[in-house]
Amino acid sequence: MKPRPLPALYRSIGRPAGRYAAAHLLFAAVLAGAVAVRIMAARGYPSLLWGGDSYGYLDAANKFRPHIGRPSGYSVFLAALGPFEDFRAVVFAQAALGVAAGAMVYALVWRAARRAWPRWIWLPGLLAAPASVPMLYDGNLIQAEHMMLADSLFTFLLVAAVTVVLWGERTPWWAGAVAGLLTSFAALTRLAGLPLLGLIVLAMLLRRPGWRRAVASVAAAVVMFAVPFGAYMNWFSGHWGGFALTKADKVWLYGRTVDFADCAKLNPPPELIVMCPKPASDPRIAPAFRALWTQDSPFTYIPGGIYGDEGNQKAGEFADLAIKKQFGDYVGVIVRDTLRAFESGREPYPTPWTEENTRFPAGEAWSDDQQLLAEKYGAHGRGTVVEPHAAWIRGYHDRWFTPGPALAGLLVVGLAGVLIRLRPRSGFGGAVLLPWSMAAALVVIPAATADFDYRYLPPAVPFACLAAVLALIPGAARTRPAAAAPAVPADEPADDEPDESDESDESGKKVSL
Repeated sequence: MKPRPLPALYRSIGRPAGRYAAAHLLFAAVLAGAVAVRIMAARGYPSLLWGGDSYGYLDAANKFRPHIGRPSGYSVFLAALGPFEDFRAVVFAQAALGVAAGAMVYALVWRAARRAWPRWIWLPGLLAAPASVPMLYDGNLIQAEHMMLADSLFTFLLVAAVTVVLWGERTPWWAGAVAGLLTSFAALTRLAGLPLLGLIVLAMLLRRPGWRRAVASVAAAVVMFAVPFGAYMNWFSGHWGGFALTKADKVWLYGRTVDFADCAKLNPPPELIVMCPKPASDPRIAPAFRALWTQDSPFTYIPGGIYGDEGNQKAGEFADLAIKKQFGDYVGVIVRDTLRAFESGREPYPTPWTEENTRFPAGEAWSDDQQLLAEKYGAHGRGTVVEPHAAWIRGYHDRWFTPGPALAGLLVVGLAGVLIRLRPRSGFGGAVLLPWSMAAALVVIPAATADFDYRYLPPAVPFACLAAVLALIPGAARTRPAAAAPAVPADEPADDEPDESDESDESGKKVSL
């Protein structure tokens, strides 16, 4: 007796779906492992860890007002999770953001590889799964998810913005609007995101969508970037006066310039002499930190202190003078601190205790101020260390992270991918340009505008890895007239079915990208 044929529904849907599910098995295993690591971290450290800026973030969230010295997008995030009255909810949310960012890296690489090799259904996963590993397993990124700091939210928003821009071969206006909105939220979370809008706009202009489409996408991105900024600045004005993001926007650049400023060369006016750097009372402390947060700070002698209008004005005037008259020295400290990011080891910089904030602690440390501020979160407001799970995640963090030389190697590979695509037909860098420029900017911007800090490096890792892997994927699989495509059997998935992402090359043929 002949076996009955498979139902048509299974042949048309079930079998292709099964093949696609099997093609993602490697990533499923990677994802499961990443979730398991985060579960261990949460069991060892069930509450949030505190850093230097945590008090300000939580205070702004509890009072629901903008912080006077830095953008408070992260405080709004904390306030949104406030009804749970449990810091474990924040730990869970930030871990979920990290996993989601890793999944987006995987999806971008898998989609690009699938277009390049449409017949090789297993190959995209073999490239995309390793590309997601740094985002999903880097101990520094996992530790940042446990900190009451803006870094994990900032990283997720930027990865989401890049995903929206690179998802299709063209960026329609609505995608530009979403990318602009996500970048705006990132900039309101950390000021380092502010110049990144330029990279988003450049990427959309270089994707060859036609000038009308490009102008529409860029205009939508700029408008949606500006709307949250306008709303935030209006909110800030209602609390602190002045239509601004902070009252310390010039203070951070001043801190950068004290690393090289020499008042014997600058000859500052009398009102700025107070801003001249003083001899170090503690050589272990970096000049920028010393000038802002210690007894050596000039702001202790200025009415209003570091967040006062007079201090901000004098800081800006001194920074402008120092950069203009010692521009070579300014470039020198940027290069020095950028290269510091690629060293194999870590020194205690900018201070011994701030570098410790980038690690899982071995014990509990709790102050009365922290206790009062976090009392609404009950037992889980206090940072706790639960052994032996905490020891396991500390050991994991010591072994599994992206070292400086590896980050440098990823950037070199990505840069090579950009350079070989520097022609109009490849979009002047293609899909590699945006993630590579994001990674490079996230390394350089802190060194140019504030000071080097190891906690500023992990957000660059997923973009560096994404650029390096995309550099290995050709921009087009092959060129072939649509009519020459072979027939696809009914029981096989239509791998080469043309879609809206196909676009014509200069010869008029269809190119599946």
